[in-house]
Amino acid sequence: MTAPAPASGTALTRLDYFVEGMDCPTCVRKIEGALERTPGAANASTNLTKQSLTLTLDESQTPRAALEKTLRSLGHEPRLLNGDGSDSVHTPRPWYATQQGRLVLTSGTLLVLAFLFGLVEPALATWGYLAATLLGTWPLAKKAWAAGRAGDPFSINTLVSLAAVGALLIGEGAEAAVVVFFFAIGELLEGIAVGRARSGIQALAALAPKTALVLKKGKIFEVPADTLKVGQFVQVQPGGRVPADGTILEGQSSLDDSPVTGESVPVFKTVGDAVYAGSINTDGVLKVRVDTDASDNTIARIIHLVEQAESNKAPVARFIDRFSRVYTPIVVLIAGLTAVLPPLLAGGSWSEWLYKGISLLLIGCPCALVLSVPAAITSAVSAGARRGLLIKGGAALEAIGSVKTIAFDKTGTLTQGKPQVTDIVPFGIGVGEVLRQAAAVEQGSSHPLAKAILGHAQGLALPAAEDARALPGQAVLATVDGRTLAVGSPRYAQAQGAMTAEVEAKAQLLEGQGKTVVALMDGARVLGLLALRDEPRADAREAVAALKALGIRPLMLTGDNARTGQAIGESLGLDVQAELLPADKLRVIEELKRQGSVAMVGDGINDAPALAASDVGIAMGGGTDVALETADAALLRAEVGGVVELVQLSRATLTNIKQNVIFAVGLKAIFLVTTLLGITGLWPAILSDTGATALVTANALRLLHFRGQRMGQVASPAGRLRPATRR
Repeated sequence: MTAPAPASGTALTRLDYFVEGMDCPTCVRKIEGALERTPGAANASTNLTKQSLTLTLDESQTPRAALEKTLRSLGHEPRLLNGDGSDSVHTPRPWYATQQGRLVLTSGTLLVLAFLFGLVEPALATWGYLAATLLGTWPLAKKAWAAGRAGDPFSINTLVSLAAVGALLIGEGAEAAVVVFFFAIGELLEGIAVGRARSGIQALAALAPKTALVLKKGKIFEVPADTLKVGQFVQVQPGGRVPADGTILEGQSSLDDSPVTGESVPVFKTVGDAVYAGSINTDGVLKVRVDTDASDNTIARIIHLVEQAESNKAPVARFIDRFSRVYTPIVVLIAGLTAVLPPLLAGGSWSEWLYKGISLLLIGCPCALVLSVPAAITSAVSAGARRGLLIKGGAALEAIGSVKTIAFDKTGTLTQGKPQVTDIVPFGIGVGEVLRQAAAVEQGSSHPLAKAILGHAQGLALPAAEDARALPGQAVLATVDGRTLAVGSPRYAQAQGAMTAEVEAKAQLLEGQGKTVVALMDGARVLGLLALRDEPRADAREAVAALKALGIRPLMLTGDNARTGQAIGESLGLDVQAELLPADKLRVIEELKRQGSVAMVGDGINDAPALAASDVGIAMGGGTDVALETADAALLRAEVGGVVELVQLSRATLTNIKQNVIFAVGLKAIFLVTTLLGITGLWPAILSDTGATALVTANALRLLHFRGQRMGQVASPAGRLRPATRR
């Protein structure tokens, strides 16, 4: 959105509000439209899930009080949040304590009283219905007037206000009262739907403990968990929750990660393993080094992604938004023509056709249609977060379900990412010397192969390495004992002219066994070969089969040699393209995109370009920050099956949206015909919209209970169940 630019050098105030009643897409558009016309307001950002508004304001052009008055004129009470983003004013309230809840209860009470009075004295009933109608219409009329001033004269509130007043004018007070009552219920249901998603976010925030046990100079101090700093050491007692993302320095224990990642069983972790804030320590005492601030831990990231999900709208949501902006004025025009033309041109009854015109206004309300997409998207993103599936908005969620090919990186994605040295073959020097010199070159590298070599060399005295540098996808070089040594792929050794027939034959033999081979080189001479094996993840083969059952082609892209790649690919049952540099992976992704939508799954820095280039980038759990930031979705659980769940969740959401649109449009079509035929009238017309809203809301909330399907029971495309880098 745009706003008048503030004058140069003017001090701007950042304002964060909780906006009561901003619980539907129409409310958001109305507020954004008003802010576009507010001098000095800039960088406005609304969040439907949080009911929040953030903006910068030049108070020399528009005072804060004037801005808040504008929001109140739209029917929303703004409450200023604390500077840190917390809310000292707002606390969740039950539906009956909200402004909309009180309106429903009051107008409903008046409606019942009017009906009861009518049994005694009909004249009293007329006044009761009039009071109920005016009470329910007044806040709608205020919102309609404010929306009109903000540039949206054909809002939903305008349609209902016109219909209610028109019904009163033609003597249909009872139906007018029922109309506004049902509409109030519909708006209340929208608020409840958003509130359900919001309560899920609050539950996530409650996972992190409020206090932590900090270790300092041999003593333990209890401090607020949100004050922890990177590098501090904390102790986690058995039964306690981990207070921050970190790394275990001492101790071992099984940790229940299910509140954070959705992992179904506790995971055994020991020294060097990462832990998440909010995980439950089941048995041993742990000493943990804090690796992230509270504002950037795993829970905070999950909450941020869920809260911002609707800002990246799905294409279908953007289409419906554009459609509703054109659709509503057309509805007003058709209703007006229906009310006027038959009496003028065909001598029809004015009261009859005015009644039908007013009914068409109500039938045309696009509430349920506008709600159909964001309600489903918000529910799906919240459900995914609880299962360790992080999705960055509706566009990504919609795209995942339509991919034709899913390309996987190998190391750390399809495999465990923890290779082990299996063979050392020397050429002219001892086995121990090959290991010692290779480990010296690899010092400081975080690559899984480097970690495996260094781990295998644990206990050896390593010489110092100088001028270390990496050639991505090829080799690592360093000066050791005055010589420039390299640890690289056989392909790199071949390019240096270092591969003799003997060395190449041995390398091919090891690669044929599904092992990754690296060569230790001194210039153009190979000093030795090291073979490493990285086992596939336990669920990889089953997940690949599940993707095929869903009609998706799985493909492995790896920088490893072709023989190793083929050996692992054949064991998992998927196609392989090997010996790919990062630029090659990018090229392959671009080629695949010409054949249909493509998703890329990876975990490393080398995968970031391919993740960004694919239609949907998916970062595997435990991946680098670069991969997580580049990707459109992330799996907190280090399981290939999470990709299958993402596809299932996306397709379930798309199906849910289609059902919602059918509910919203179908009910209106039925009542449109029956109204024109004179079978139904005003209150059934508004019931069609309220009923559709209720159906859409209830249907969307079903996604909150998404559990995915067991790997052995994966739905086929037709809906049936089938059994289910660097070198």
